[in-house]
Amino acid sequence: MVKLERAAAGVSARALQAFLRRAQRAAGVRGEVAVVITGNRRMRALNREFRRKDDATDVLSFPVAVPGRDGDESAGDIAISAEIAGNNARRYGHSLAEELKILVLHGLLHLAGYDHERDNGTMLRREQRLRRELGLASALTERADPAAAAKPRPARSRR
Repeated sequence: MVKLERAAAGVSARALQAFLRRAQRAAGVRGEVAVVITGNRRMRALNREFRRKDDATDVLSFPVAVPGRDGDESAGDIAISAEIAGNNARRYGHSLAEELKILVLHGLLHLAGYDHERDNGTMLRREQRLRRELGLASALTERADPAAAAKPRPARSRR
């Protein structure tokens, strides 16, 4: 399920939901995933409550502790800041819809158990591979890793 709490120019919940299903299959994430596109105020509150960081962030993931427990078919939730996504889209020269897809993919990988802060590049490599498979621009972890960003990237195929 995708919920747009904040207007996202050129983005429909239906199109983002279709991408979410495709990306879930590609990433191997089973179960329901709820995605909310919200504002910086809410993202700051969530980041403060769950990560003890008092600032807004682009994407947060909330995996289910024990998937399938008590008949729950949820894989977890993803929250995305519409403002930060818009700023990133302008900064990196692509559409807001593209940026939201990049953030959804990043969030899905966290729901799948990846952690780019601790995994010595495992999430980065997985995100790069899935990004290419899904036809997306640069992976979020590439932007955060200067060494990865300096590596030449193969040409992106159009589908």
